[in-house]
Amino acid sequence: MSMRKRPLWGVVLLGLLVSAVIASGCITGTSNESNTSTESAKLEGKIVFAVGGAPNEIDYWKKVIAKFEEAHPGVTVELKRQATDTDQRRLDLVNALRAKSSDPDVFLMDVAWLGQFIASGWLEPLDSYVERDNYDLNVFFQSVINLADRQNGKLWALPVYVDAGLLYYRTDLLQKYGYDKPPETWDQLVEMAQKIQAGERQSNSNFWGFVWQGKQYEGLVCDFVEYVYSNGGELGHFENGKWVPTLNKPENVEALQFMVDLIHKYKVSPPNTYTEMTEEPVRLTFQQGNAAFERNWPYAWGLHNANDSPVKGKVGIAPLPHFQGHKSAATLGGWHIGISKYSDNKELAWAFVKFVESYEQQKNFAINLGWNPGRTDVYDDQDVLKAAPHLKDLRSVFENAVPRPIVPYYPQLSQIIQKYVNAALAGSMSPQEALDKAQQEAEELVKQYG
Repeated sequence: MSMRKRPLWGVVLLGLLVSAVIASGCITGTSNESNTSTESAKLEGKIVFAVGGAPNEIDYWKKVIAKFEEAHPGVTVELKRQATDTDQRRLDLVNALRAKSSDPDVFLMDVAWLGQFIASGWLEPLDSYVERDNYDLNVFFQSVINLADRQNGKLWALPVYVDAGLLYYRTDLLQKYGYDKPPETWDQLVEMAQKIQAGERQSNSNFWGFVWQGKQYEGLVCDFVEYVYSNGGELGHFENGKWVPTLNKPENVEALQFMVDLIHKYKVSPPNTYTEMTEEPVRLTFQQGNAAFERNWPYAWGLHNANDSPVKGKVGIAPLPHFQGHKSAATLGGWHIGISKYSDNKELAWAFVKFVESYEQQKNFAINLGWNPGRTDVYDDQDVLKAAPHLKDLRSVFENAVPRPIVPYYPQLSQIIQKYVNAALAGSMSPQEALDKAQQEAEELVKQYG
């Protein structure tokens, strides 16, 4: 910024102009779209934005930042590139926030981190900014806002894009074996998977009926949540503001037994499910033509239908099945944007949040990166539907997605669940024994955190 001295009369005139702008009410916006003429005049300085992800995602964020800076002369947004690995991204932010560093000012968070970041007091509440700017929150998925972003009566973050577990299936194979629609219950999936697997193995010994994430890592917890809640179970609930674990409920034990049976009894899922199967091995198995059904996140759709994909044009998506008498459940995933409590330029950070969440940018994320917008109104955009026609089938799934426990000790709780669910899948413990031990350790964890 220039440090040239201004004549005194110029300072007085500038003060009168600013006062007039404030008095007219033009200093705040009236919608989710930034008011460039007013905001560019008042915003200045620098913020640091921390984000990780794939190289193409980082490259696109650079374009977003360039557009924001173009709209706001005198503003600089420094991109702090984080790792692709989500655990490393979380650790990077935790270290900075624990040190009360003013950088980064604004950052993306996995939905599973929100409980820890909120309880630790690291996030700036957004309510005063929303009220002042008359910012419309109704354009977002209300279930996502209420389950994840709003805690203790305050709004702490906003969804940039959302994810939820889906069932992918081979449309050509369902037709070949006499099925006119994907399975609605888990029993139906087993029956269909066994029939298709038996037929396809006559020419492909590597073929499996159903592939899903079973290795000991966070993805296993996501899958476990879906089986549990689609059987009427739960991981826990809040009582008087305290989270009470219920990991060994009968419904949960039954759901875990079914997961075990998919591998060891029905034999429609490969033995390496509990040793190797994360998102990408699952995707590749299905995409190479070696599976009838796949549980994965929405990102796999674009890859399955890429020009070099052997299954292009042969893939359908549907809600995950459920147990008889219950409803389908999908684990809520996705990334949320928030402002650091220790930021030294919160106004600029909030302006950047609004820009990222604007209709135009959310639309561009969907078209250019294949992300599922946090805003519901983008799902009706014709340009978006032309580029990603599958989005019309995902909106209802996102609206009913189930979050993992929003508690400050979630990383430790996840480790407990991963360890014992995986032990059951490996056959080293019965589902009942595994969840009894998980329940015991979870109760001790809750006591430790008060």
